[in-house]
Amino acid sequence: MARNDGFERERERDGDLVDKLVHINRVAKVVKGGRRFGFAALVVVGDQKGRVGFGHGKAREVPEAIRKATESGKRNLIRVPLREGRTLHHDMEGRHGAGKVVIRSATPGTGIIAGGPMRAVFETLGLQDVVAKSVGSSNPYNMVRATIDGLKKQVSPRMVASRRGKKVGDIAQRRSGSADDVSGQE
Repeated sequence: MARNDGFERERERDGDLVDKLVHINRVAKVVKGGRRFGFAALVVVGDQKGRVGFGHGKAREVPEAIRKATESGKRNLIRVPLREGRTLHHDMEGRHGAGKVVIRSATPGTGIIAGGPMRAVFETLGLQDVVAKSVGSSNPYNMVRATIDGLKKQVSPRMVASRRGKKVGDIAQRRSGSADDVSGQE
């Protein structure tokens, strides 16, 4: 099924984990007696506090495929550092196959400006302000994988400071400085 608007749903699971059904694909195997149908489900799982993952499950029945995908998603959770608990620290690009996504942080009140599968990832991650654009493949599997790839590249000023052996204030100070300050320091 090409469109997934009717399939997107949200459920509370295991206390604080939320899962969203992104896409269901029905496939048919032609056998002697006719067609045998199977279903593949793509589910995004997150705690809405900075952890997100996705899973893929296949089965003969839709609920079983969703359950398998959810279990797979719970095993593949990643942590993403968020700025002020609502947006990203910096802009980034993610790729998977022919799918490419551009993800940008946004000012408070912007909301989630993203299409279908990316929106599900951002909502389960807990982002409130983000702007994203998908370029290339519109396949939901590739879009979700590209989005997760981009989110894996996200680093916080604290992580950068510890890697460089500096204080967080030195790193964050340069971000808020004007263009004149930056050119004067070079």
